[in-house]
Amino acid sequence: MTLKERIKNDIKEAMRAKETAKRDTLRNIHAAIKQIEVDERRDLSDTDVEKILMKYAKQREDAIVQFRDAGRDDLVAKDEAELALVMSYLPEPMSDEELEGVLKKVIEETGASSMKDMGKVMGAAKSAVGSRADGGRINQIVKKLLS
Repeated sequence: MTLKERIKNDIKEAMRAKETAKRDTLRNIHAAIKQIEVDERRDLSDTDVEKILMKYAKQREDAIVQFRDAGRDDLVAKDEAELALVMSYLPEPMSDEELEGVLKKVIEETGASSMKDMGKVMGAAKSAVGSRADGGRINQIVKKLLS
């Protein structure tokens, strides 16, 4: 079962169980998937769906920070629940040590030696790591390794 099919099935289950928060979150994700499929006229792979989920998770994380700063604990709790649901569809994130090991191999394979090679390393790193780490974490570790 693809990730997209799993989300569709989980929407149906949430509707039957009357879990409105889960249903609404999954509907938002499904709408984002459909939007891209219609715009680009293609079926999305699991990798594409994972990218959409990563983007949605990043939006929730940013919203949580803003709501916390504004003192809106009710909205913080809502977005934290949404974030936990989205993360359940993504693969387990890499630990810093594991990520650093993968990035060392990527740097070695690309022949990077200085910060000038950052773009080359980042492109290869994102394809090697996939959705198991976000770009910010990858960027931090690559900078540390290249400097």
